[in-house]
Amino acid sequence: MVHLPGTFADTLAVLAVALGIEAAAGYPDALYRAAGHPVTWIGRLIAALERGLNRGSERRRRIAGCVALALLLAVVGALAWAFTALAGLLVGTLIGPLPAVLLLGLICASLPAQRSLHQHVAAVEQALRTGGLEAGRRAVAMIVGRDPERLDASAVCRAAIESLAENFSDGIVAPAFWIGCLGLPGGALYKAINTADSMIGHRTPRYAAFGWAAARLDDGVNLPAARLAGLLIAGAAALRGADARGALRAMVRDARHHRSPNAGWPEAAMAGALGLRLAGPRVYDGTLVPDAHMGDGRAEATADDIARALALYRTACWLQGGLVLALLALCLSLTG
Repeated sequence: MVHLPGTFADTLAVLAVALGIEAAAGYPDALYRAAGHPVTWIGRLIAALERGLNRGSERRRRIAGCVALALLLAVVGALAWAFTALAGLLVGTLIGPLPAVLLLGLICASLPAQRSLHQHVAAVEQALRTGGLEAGRRAVAMIVGRDPERLDASAVCRAAIESLAENFSDGIVAPAFWIGCLGLPGGALYKAINTADSMIGHRTPRYAAFGWAAARLDDGVNLPAARLAGLLIAGAAALRGADARGALRAMVRDARHHRSPNAGWPEAAMAGALGLRLAGPRVYDGTLVPDAHMGDGRAEATADDIARALALYRTACWLQGGLVLALLALCLSLTG
């Protein structure tokens, strides 16, 4: 009999291990150079499906996009389930369930990006402080899609803070949520959906029809995490002496007006907590994209505001970890 770590306590334990490993070590550069990363593997499959299927009329492209997404999820889901089964087969039945949880936690540590997100945003702060506007533009171009040459110093800072808030939701809270619910298969399937959206979910002539299913599904699977991310940022604001009430007020008032059904929640929370005004109209690939403002504070953000946002982010990550451990302890007490 193969033991599959699949109870809620099991998946929470896997998540706790994964978050701890990733926060401590990230994804080692040597491993990335040698074998790549799960996101790069998923990206190659998406690119191959897109090259083979994205052609014909708009209706055919939309159907092909649905087929491509189904194939992607079938492959990723099957591999994730196989790894879960293998973990149970190799160690779960021989030694006990704990080694299987540890092994799956090690694999799942590749899915959230707590450490790398912090490093990329901190690099923008450091670049502005030591190299000025041009260095800041180069650093922020690594994490945002807007035209960096159009950004002044305040816009560079706002872009970094917005990216931090949005990616806290879909890069950390969302994979953690789905790992906690469904274990490795949940986290891997979420990552496949999110990667597909980032690659083909754009409203451009090439991807508008083919990427429609990926974009809509990504919106759906991020709904719970976006709200939770906003609440975690508000909680972090309360712990660090920032404006927790302002964070909650901005979420309630502004989040629903964001062009994304999800990004507005963490962005509004961060804006309210820091007393900033984020989002608003932005330029992508030479095109002005209208959007509502999140928060009603000052627009003149500085490198110090990036540092404050990073402090809130670190505390929010700790809050998420504490919540996972508290839920795990509750589950174990109820079952033990």
